[in-house]
Amino acid sequence: MKNSARLVLLGLSMAMVMILVLVGGCSSYNSDAKTEAKTEATTDAPPAAKILISSLDELPAHTYAIEGTVSELLDDTDALIELRKLCRADLEADLENYSIQDTSTLQGMYGKLATLDVLDGRYDEALQLLDEVAEMEDKEATRLTSGMTTRSMIFAKQSMSENYSAQELEDAFAADLGAYVHELPYDIVQDQIKSAKGRAEYLSENLLRGVVQSQLDPAVAATGELSASQAFSAISMRYAIEEVIPLNPVVANIYGAYLKENAVEKENIWPARDFTFVDKMMRPNVVVGIWDSGVDAEVFGNSMYVNTAEKFDGTDTDGNGFVDDVHGIAYDLDGVSSSSMLHPLGDQEGKLDKVFGYMQGFTDLTSAIDSQAASDVRAEMANMPADQVGDFLTSLSFGGLFSHGTHVAGIAIEGNPFAKVLVARITFDYHTTPKAMTVKTAKRLASDYMATVRYFREHNVRVVNMSWGWSFKEIEGSLEANGVGENAEERVEMAREMIEILSNALYDSIASSPDILFVSAAGNDDNDVDFDVVIPSSFELPNLMIVGAVDQAGDPTSFTSGGRNVRVYANGFQVESEVPGGGTMKMSGTSMASPNVCNLAAKLIAINPDLTPTEVVTLIEVTADPNAEHPNILLINPQNAVARLK
Repeated sequence: MKNSARLVLLGLSMAMVMILVLVGGCSSYNSDAKTEAKTEATTDAPPAAKILISSLDELPAHTYAIEGTVSELLDDTDALIELRKLCRADLEADLENYSIQDTSTLQGMYGKLATLDVLDGRYDEALQLLDEVAEMEDKEATRLTSGMTTRSMIFAKQSMSENYSAQELEDAFAADLGAYVHELPYDIVQDQIKSAKGRAEYLSENLLRGVVQSQLDPAVAATGELSASQAFSAISMRYAIEEVIPLNPVVANIYGAYLKENAVEKENIWPARDFTFVDKMMRPNVVVGIWDSGVDAEVFGNSMYVNTAEKFDGTDTDGNGFVDDVHGIAYDLDGVSSSSMLHPLGDQEGKLDKVFGYMQGFTDLTSAIDSQAASDVRAEMANMPADQVGDFLTSLSFGGLFSHGTHVAGIAIEGNPFAKVLVARITFDYHTTPKAMTVKTAKRLASDYMATVRYFREHNVRVVNMSWGWSFKEIEGSLEANGVGENAEERVEMAREMIEILSNALYDSIASSPDILFVSAAGNDDNDVDFDVVIPSSFELPNLMIVGAVDQAGDPTSFTSGGRNVRVYANGFQVESEVPGGGTMKMSGTSMASPNVCNLAAKLIAINPDLTPTEVVTLIEVTADPNAEHPNILLINPQNAVARLK
């Protein structure tokens, strides 16, 4: 994601979603790892001639020289053809020379080759690659829908005689896609179809060109070259403009008819599992740390933790080094201490109501909810001039950031009158070109982590929710976007150094507080957090619990990351909670799943304050239920956990 750190909230980075939509829609692959598939892929010893790759940062960093801007490249057919040749050569060489110990990375590479095959008219080769991608997919809903629009487009073109018309292609495409979709099991694929329908409705040429202008053009201007991911984004966007967008009205109509024909919502398993305190027994308060983007304290009133030794007077009343830390502490983008529990509005001053409207409309649109907000944002996105897209994306990103911590806090304390929210705010860059990380900043943030966890200990925090993290890719991306470093290889080394600084400090901070349970979101990149070097979700600590996301029926979401450290799964799909100002909104992401587990942990501690973090983790795990189709996915069951404890 484009933020300077990763808030694990689905849809927070609209521009990155756009690019993934294009790559996924054209190539029909999931960009990152599948836990079960990875296990299968790594059981055989790699060929002796190949170089073993065990983490993402070990792969070579390919770059391509570019004259002018990406916007200009988008309209240069000859230059794009040459770029496709270079991308294909590098992809094929990497597959030939490296033994990649991550199935999802292979899926991504096969998917890109499939796109290049489609562009080159090598349809049979593309279909074979799409089959291989689908066979490696462990999420049934994603496997069933993987590549279906691309396949239908290929089959339609293969059935055409020479000099076919656009209408003939559209009719053949509609017939093939409609027949395939009609046979899909609605109870399994409905969420994917709803999301795909929304994408088909909002994706436009202007929107894509706006993404290029606001994100790719500045990054390439800074470096003078295209990275491999940027190059493929440009290739995919041109393909989308020419081939995908013209067929999107057909896709939206077919998906809409399918949804209307079935119109049966998945069973929501979570209300029956929920536990809410209803007895009048007095229990000790449980201080819950919300280590996030900030919390609107006024929303939660008496549920906020109060440092009675401090006053709101602009000074450090209690002499602990923090000003006005009545409800907690905060740090700004540079890691400097702040007294604001919410992110300052800054350049978004006066736009908040409109931003919330965008967020609600976009959420409704991608959930196939026919609301006025969805209609408004659909119309605005469809007609938005390219030069306004950057500002729109910035506002949408800010809205997600601004709301994130409050939304998480509401989930973490729902149904628990004994929970008290202590805020630990960290700041993220929501602009289209994020501020570049430096070693100096990394060291300051590392110091902040240690100070924050020390603050948790001093104020008797029992459980902390962390719906955020860092990855090697993000740090490298921020360097690339700002043109830092002489070349791609140097940026890789710089990013590797900075992620190590952050990783060591965060790991040591959590390990230093064995009496505090830390609950962390796995991430929304559908990847393996170990291979991709993601922290803290790649850590293994007895007082750290990593959480993945499932939907209302307990089925894995298409976005949830995985890995050996993901202990349990919780509802992370369309979860309703508070946002700043006191309203509510539904959001999706592992960011929403993690505080559901934090919520359960705090309730267990309220019932028995003597529980240790290890005991809480064990209790949550042994009372969780395996998903029927994926036994390794353990679904939390608060009712079971409380009953076992009592």
